[in-house]
Amino acid sequence: MSSVKYIGMDVHAATIIICVLNANGRLLKEDIIATGAEAILNFVASQRGSLHVTFEEGEQAAWLYDLLGDRVERVIVCDARRNAALRQSGHKDDRSDARHLAEWLRTGNLTAVYHGERSLRTLQELKRVYTTLVEDCVRTMNRLKSLFRGRGIACSGRSVYRPSQRTEWLQRLPDDGVRQHADLLYQELEAQQQLRRRARHDLLAESRRRPAQRILLRIPGWGPLRVALLMAIVQTPYRFRSKRQLWTYACLALVTAATGEYLLQQGRVVRARRPAQVRGLNPNGHRELKALFKGAVFTACHRDPVWQELWASRVARGQKPQNVHLTLSRKMAALVLHLWKKGETYDARQLKAQAV
Repeated sequence: MSSVKYIGMDVHAATIIICVLNANGRLLKEDIIATGAEAILNFVASQRGSLHVTFEEGEQAAWLYDLLGDRVERVIVCDARRNAALRQSGHKDDRSDARHLAEWLRTGNLTAVYHGERSLRTLQELKRVYTTLVEDCVRTMNRLKSLFRGRGIACSGRSVYRPSQRTEWLQRLPDDGVRQHADLLYQELEAQQQLRRRARHDLLAESRRRPAQRILLRIPGWGPLRVALLMAIVQTPYRFRSKRQLWTYACLALVTAATGEYLLQQGRVVRARRPAQVRGLNPNGHRELKALFKGAVFTACHRDPVWQELWASRVARGQKPQNVHLTLSRKMAALVLHLWKKGETYDARQLKAQAV
């Protein structure tokens, strides 16, 4: 029977420090190789047995995951933030990092980061470039407004960005240097907006190739762009066992605290009837996914009668609007997960029956 080997990789831009342990935790090999496909594959080919490989989430993680996925028994991309909690204080260097990764892999102490399938890499990259361009546009727009506000010129609204009014706004600036500065920002914004529109077109075109798009588009509040971003982030609904795992991933899970949960009554241990105290939402998770669900609820409650009724009924019972928004966002996440998994079409009558 082939032996099992646990390989920890401390990945850097130029080199990778590798540590190999056997099933008993004995050090078999340490090596330093170049961060390149040929060097990595040659090292893996030189090892015999069942290979289990781990490295931390980072810039090269997706590339390494695809490179090694078909050539080793198992690949785990681990969460570096969780690893920091496992590490004991003391000496730290690249070799010890690789040794710790291999040891934590052997003992099952690593928390894996989901990396999905290669078929969705194009959609993920298009989503990444689109969101980056959106952020760049917002940053340039803020700089442009800051330039006017810094000279005491009121510039509320969006008219300051319109190409048809650019000359008028430039004439309001006091001197030539500031006008040249603003003109360059206008040119930068125009180029970024053009690239953003192109990236949006490519993202939507790629998302239309996915069968799940037709299912998700039928849910109120979900348009083509929002669905494309959702599919790029989640990739597959089967990575979540239930809605609670999705709530946690989307920063929609409630964090509770309890104390004195058990009491002694007549010599028997019984659970106390003390409700757990809600401390708020979990801070760790995917912020973009949270924004998608909350945005979808906001749109649905403004356009769909059933969701409007859900909102109004909870507000009428005395719930605060922000709490209603959170509750319906959790409901929306559960609905999306169910329909996506089952491949079923959205039916407003079922949602209304659940609310009743």
